[in-house]
Amino acid sequence: MKTRLPLGLVVPAAGAVAMVVLPLVGLLQRTPWSDLGTELRTPEVGQALRLSMVCSLGALAVAVVLGVPLAWVLARVRFPGRTLVRALVTLPMVLPPVVGGVALLFAFGRRGFLGRHFGSLPWFPLPFTTRGVVLAEAFVAMPFLVITTEAGLRQMNQRYEEAAATLGAGPWRRFWTVTVPLIAPSLIAGSALCWARALGEFGATITFAGNLPGRTRTMPSAIYVTLESRPEGAVALSLVLLAVSLAVLVALRGRWFGADEPER
Repeated sequence: MKTRLPLGLVVPAAGAVAMVVLPLVGLLQRTPWSDLGTELRTPEVGQALRLSMVCSLGALAVAVVLGVPLAWVLARVRFPGRTLVRALVTLPMVLPPVVGGVALLFAFGRRGFLGRHFGSLPWFPLPFTTRGVVLAEAFVAMPFLVITTEAGLRQMNQRYEEAAATLGAGPWRRFWTVTVPLIAPSLIAGSALCWARALGEFGATITFAGNLPGRTRTMPSAIYVTLESRPEGAVALSLVLLAVSLAVLVALRGRWFGADEPER
């Protein structure tokens, strides 16, 4: 049976698509295609690209080391206040990034309640440092990894872990040889979302780490700075972030929506 498209739904749906697509068309229209390679090779653009890659990968590493165990605890361990912990962990997803940057500043700044005691340590993520950028990006991006990994753990069949336990495998060995391979799709999807979010982070980063060239100026910060003086460079950097975001969404389409239904 052929379904008739209701005009009252199709028109708003087309408007929603246009609201997203038209700004992207404007960006692509202003892209200096003939000079794109030259723009991406300029020292300031190259510097921002390198710093963004280093910091976003560092944030991803922090998120994996801390977020995967947290996801396991939230999925497998029942304890008082678990709902509150989950809400606090996912809060950065809805918290305005500038507010997150201010919170980081009051905690890890030189006058913050942690910074005043541990700021002299060489590894401490002080504001206006590259380590501060990594912390700000991890703060904002880690929830994407946690909720995706937790969902994978909840959907996993635990009988495989129980079978490994009966064969003598300890908790640590079961985790690495059974659990991680089974949740690999969710872990990869969460890592991709986490990295893409860290790569595009702006508000918390510029508030907590500033905008120092070669030190804390990531691609979003460079776009903000060069938009008035050199729009071509800002457009080139924007195109890189757009391409990365689109690639991540296309790669994860099957994880979110499943395979397309066959036409009838």
